[in-house]
Amino acid sequence: MTVENETDTGVLLTDTAAAKAKALLDQEGRDDLALRIAVQPGGCAGLRYQLFFDDRSLDGDVISNFGGVKLAVDRMSAPYVQGATIDFVDSIEKQGFTIDNPQATGSCACGDSFN
Repeated sequence: MTVENETDTGVLLTDTAAAKAKALLDQEGRDDLALRIAVQPGGCAGLRYQLFFDDRSLDGDVISNFGGVKLAVDRMSAPYVQGATIDFVDSIEKQGFTIDNPQATGSCACGDSFN
């Protein structure tokens, strides 16, 4: 697992999302985890995002640093998330991490999967 600059993963983690991820990691007292974005088959549109903290190092991972948070992308997911932006929204309507992916040509009605 190599640590590169923030453009190497092709994914942008906003300052708000990085701050929230860092706060969650600090709350748990963990500095050994990376925030991983992965794409898996599934959902009604064909592909589904997975966003989770991970202590694994996968062969071919690309790692970026954003405000002290490591963002990991595995080599199989990288082409699907190139150019994506991960943000954190905290509003009356919803709270949580969001993924804006310009490569997604469509998504399902629930917004959980894309193609």
